[in-house]
Amino acid sequence: MKEILLELRDIHVHYGGVKALDGASVSLDEGEIVALMGPNGAGKSTILKAIFGISPMESGEVRWHGISIRPVPHEVVARGISFVPQGRRVFPGLSVEENLEVGGFLVRDKKERQRRMREVMEFFPVLKRKRTLDASALSGGEQQMLAIARGMITDPKILLLDEPSLGLAPKVVKEVFAKIKEISDRHKTAIMVVEHNLMSLLSIASRAYVLDKGKVVAEGESRRVVESGILEKVFLGGEKAI
Repeated sequence: MKEILLELRDIHVHYGGVKALDGASVSLDEGEIVALMGPNGAGKSTILKAIFGISPMESGEVRWHGISIRPVPHEVVARGISFVPQGRRVFPGLSVEENLEVGGFLVRDKKERQRRMREVMEFFPVLKRKRTLDASALSGGEQQMLAIARGMITDPKILLLDEPSLGLAPKVVKEVFAKIKEISDRHKTAIMVVEHNLMSLLSIASRAYVLDKGKVVAEGESRRVVESGILEKVFLGGEKAI
């Protein structure tokens, strides 16, 4: 039986008078890929930010290995959670190697940090070939891979990915999602993904949550969620989703 690594219970997050999350509950099990889906403004990215401690919760509970925690970014990283935000946020003036080194700032042992950098560059051969180039010289897909690789330097138990295919060509999207699946398979990393490219996401996700207006309106195996018709309801504005 898989261990539940992370649970969010009845989470509420407000931005001013807007309810970004209105009692949302999700979980992430060891080694699985979970999709967060829903229209713009549904609260998907806010869930990732709440886990990472950068969207303060008004109420609710985050449980790590069954123990209630208060998410603070540097503590979350130390626990084994990495967050790759939307928009390929690499450091353009730093080389590929330097970007990876920044990702390993919590790895105090220099030899271990170097070992992990070599490991992720073996995993992403294009980064190994271009390790001395500035990140600004990489293509959009290569920058996305660099952002993911930087998130892997800490050898995380959980990887949070926010719109990894944003702005990428279809062929590159396929390559990025193949790498995400390979990370899960090879390292047994639990991955939670927010993504607008639903077909690519559902091809690798074992479970899915559908959000609408800050609430979870459906959850379950990816295939069953698709077959339920809930996606058409929340995206096309048909009958009431909740």
